[in-house]
Amino acid sequence: MTPPLPDRSRDRRIEDPTNLWIIHPAGRALLPWFIARGVSANAVSVCGLVLGAGAALAYANWALWPFALLGLLLSVGWLIADGLDGMIARATGTASPLGRFLDGLCDHGVFAMIYIVLALSIGTVEGWVLAVSAGLLHAVQSSFYESERARFHRRCRGVAVAAPVPSGNPLVLLYDGVAGIIDRFAYRFDAALSRSPSSAALADAYGSQATQPMRLMRLLSANTRVVAIFLACLAGNPRLFWWFEIVPLTLVLILGLAWHRAVEARLTGAASAPLSNPESPTQRT
Repeated sequence: MTPPLPDRSRDRRIEDPTNLWIIHPAGRALLPWFIARGVSANAVSVCGLVLGAGAALAYANWALWPFALLGLLLSVGWLIADGLDGMIARATGTASPLGRFLDGLCDHGVFAMIYIVLALSIGTVEGWVLAVSAGLLHAVQSSFYESERARFHRRCRGVAVAAPVPSGNPLVLLYDGVAGIIDRFAYRFDAALSRSPSSAALADAYGSQATQPMRLMRLLSANTRVVAIFLACLAGNPRLFWWFEIVPLTLVLILGLAWHRAVEARLTGAASAPLSNPESPTQRT
């Protein structure tokens, strides 16, 4: 059997270290076995959901460290499955809207189950308020982080995207106006990239300078949360994890977005300066 080609869909510069050294190597090691047996990406997604459900059940007894450790190990298994399903889909050319839906459902479903189990184990109104607040912020943080990652990978390949045409529907226009606040600033760099006579050089400069804010924002990955849940349970207080999401991770998101936009603004200004201030030979004499 011919081994699958290496997966180049992720830029190693901004990957979480646990992905680089544990999660992705494990997925690549398992990939040939699953492909040889015809296991679909969707089946792996469902297996990941089962592993995540097992992690949630283990965390129901988080006060006992062996159960907390089991929850961590099952969560790591889910992360491996979460990466493996995408590898299978890309290697076999079977990516589909259903697969993307299942992948998103598994991602959010696993954390939802763990949050609910932890809130039930605490059994107080305060615990539920913290769990719900952290869950809502988690959704916002993850959405922005995934958008920034996709933007980074696309631009490093020199691909620019134009701002969408405003909708004529007032409700859609209102939604896009709120949801696209960050994008409206980000599209300025895409416009500069698309019209740059040296777009490859601009893409390289962007990749070099945007790496640092993206490395900061990788703290918003599922990997960080998996470890943080375990450590909070090991410390005897799952509330610590929710506070970690509510305060530090929200600050990471705000700082990361501001830093990323600052990089874009700096490069956009540098790229447009020669065009906006042309100097003719007669002006130089």
